[in-house]
Amino acid sequence: MTTQPQGPEPGGPANRLVIGLAQVNCTVGDIAGNLARIRAARAEAAGFGADLLMFSELFISGYPPEDLVLKPAFQEACRAACEEIAAETADGGPAILVGLPWGKDKDCYNAYALLANGRIEAMRFKVDLPNYGVFDEKRVFKPGLMPGPIVFKGVRIGIPICEDIWGPDPVECIAETGGEILLVPNGSPYWRGKTDERLSIAAARVVESGLPLVYLNQFGGQDELVFDGASFALNADCSLAVQLPAFASMVAKTVWERGANGFVCVEGPKFKIAEDDEADYAACVLGLRDYVEKNGFPGVVMGLSGGIDSALCAAIAVDALGASRVHCLMLPYRYTSSESLADAEACARALGVRYDILPIAPAMEGFEKILDPIFKGTSPGVTEENIQSRIRGTALMSVSNKFGSMLVTTGNKSEMSVGYATIYGDMNGGFNPIKDLYKMEVFRLAALRNRWKPEGAQGPDGEVIPRNIIVKPPSAELRENQKDQDSLPPYELLDAILEGLVEKEMRVSELVALGHDVETVKKVERLLYLAEYKRRQSAPGVKVTKKNFGRDRRYPIVNRFRDSGSVAPTAGAGAPVGQERGEG
Repeated sequence: MTTQPQGPEPGGPANRLVIGLAQVNCTVGDIAGNLARIRAARAEAAGFGADLLMFSELFISGYPPEDLVLKPAFQEACRAACEEIAAETADGGPAILVGLPWGKDKDCYNAYALLANGRIEAMRFKVDLPNYGVFDEKRVFKPGLMPGPIVFKGVRIGIPICEDIWGPDPVECIAETGGEILLVPNGSPYWRGKTDERLSIAAARVVESGLPLVYLNQFGGQDELVFDGASFALNADCSLAVQLPAFASMVAKTVWERGANGFVCVEGPKFKIAEDDEADYAACVLGLRDYVEKNGFPGVVMGLSGGIDSALCAAIAVDALGASRVHCLMLPYRYTSSESLADAEACARALGVRYDILPIAPAMEGFEKILDPIFKGTSPGVTEENIQSRIRGTALMSVSNKFGSMLVTTGNKSEMSVGYATIYGDMNGGFNPIKDLYKMEVFRLAALRNRWKPEGAQGPDGEVIPRNIIVKPPSAELRENQKDQDSLPPYELLDAILEGLVEKEMRVSELVALGHDVETVKKVERLLYLAEYKRRQSAPGVKVTKKNFGRDRRYPIVNRFRDSGSVAPTAGAGAPVGQERGEG
C-alpha cells in the first residue's frame, strides 16, 4: 500500500500530550483574519500549556472555499500564510495543525499541515473527496495518497481529514502503519440529527482501529451552510472523553496520557449540546448572524406582517444581531386586518425593535392607473394580489438600498416548495433564515422561542411572539378573507407530502399507500416542479434539513416529468400556470 511519507521523528515518544482544540469561526477568503484567529487561539492554548493546537479543515482559506481554490493567486496566498505562521512556531510555543488548499504541480489538494520548530514539519492530503449533497470537492481538489501517521514528540499521529473517516480504508492504513491516535479535522455542516451520525461514524473507526479519536469540527456560518462545532473525542473503548458545545466558539484543553493500552484522555470538557428544535433554532440564528456580519451589513430590515413567518424571522434577527440592528416595517393595504396590525405592533414591541408603518395604497392606486389601459375590462385576480406583494418588496428594498441594511426574506420551505410566494415581491431579500423550515416547524420554533432562547442570544427572555400570531389561521391577506388553506392542503398534510417528495424522493404511489389522497399528492408534486424557476431565483438561506433547496436538491427548471403512479395524469399537468400564488 502506497502512503505519504512520515514527518521527522525528533526523539523518544512522549507519554503525555496536551492538545488544544480550536473550535473557532473562520471566514472564507479572509486569510489575514484567519491568521489573526490562529494567533489568538495559539496564545490561549499556550496559556494552558498546550503541546499541540489543532484547527478545523481548510481553516486558513475558510471552508468551503469552492472555486476560489482554482485561482493560483489564492493558493499562493494560503501557502504564504501557512509559511508565515509556521515561522512563528520557532518561539517554543504550541505546535499547530492547520488546513489549507495546497497547490502542487498544477494540482490542488485539501491539505493539513503540522507547523512546528519554525517550519512546516509534515503535511497530509485528503484522500476521500466528497461529491454529494452540498459537497463537490472533486471539482476543485485532487485526492491524496493513503495517509500514514505523522510523528510529533515521538507520537505517531494519524490525520484522516473529514470524509476520510466516513469509510474504513484511510484509518485502516493509519492503524496498520503504527498510528497511536487519530486527530480528525472536519468541515461538517449542520443538519437535523447530524450529531448522532457523526458519533456513529467515529465510533465505527475507533472500534475497527482500536485507536482513540479527536473529531474537531468547524464552527460558524458560510452562505447557506452552518457549521455547529460540537467537536468531541472518543477513547479507544468508545467512551466519550470530550464534548465541546454546539454553536459556540471555544479553545479547549484536552490532556492525553499513555497507558498500557495506548493513549487515554484524562482531562477535557464535557458540554451538553442543543438538539432537535433547539439546535434548528440556534442554527438559524448563527446562519443569519454570520451572513450579516461576514458580509459587513450594519443591520437588517424586514417586513413584519403580523404573521408567523415574519414574527419568527424577527425574533431570530434580534437574537442574532440585537434589537438596535433590526428595523421592522408594516406595509398595510385594504386587506390587512386590524388583528394583523395589532399583532405586528405587539411583536415589535416585545422584541424592542424599531417599527414603522408605510401604507401602500398610494402605490397600488398608481399601478392601477398605469395598467388601466391594458387591464381595462378584466377582473381583478392573482395579478393584482401579486402587485401588492411587489410594491411591498420594492419598498423594503428601497429602505435597504438607502440605509445599507440587508433585507431579510421570510418565506418558509412549504411555501417555496409549492410556489406560494411572489417572485420580485415577498421573495425579495438577501438572506432567509427560515428557508429550510416547513410551516409546521415554523410554528414549533415560534412556540419554543417563547419559552427558551439559545446561549448567547441577544433578544429578550420570555414571550416575544404574541400567542395570537401562533394560533390564528395563516393568511397572505392579499384579498378579502383570504386564508392559505383556500389554495393549499392543511399544512400538516402538505408538509408530510413535501417531506416525502423532497427529502425522501418518494413515489406518488408510496405516499398514497401511507393514506394521502392521490389527487392531493399529484397536485403538490405538480406545484413543486412548477415552482423550480422561482426557487432558482430565491435568496440563500440556512440549511437545517438533510436536503435543502439549492446546494442539495438541484432540479431542472424545464421539466415535463410527472409521477403518474397508478392513476392517469391530471389533465394539463405539464402545462405552465399563470398564477404565482396558490396554484402556481
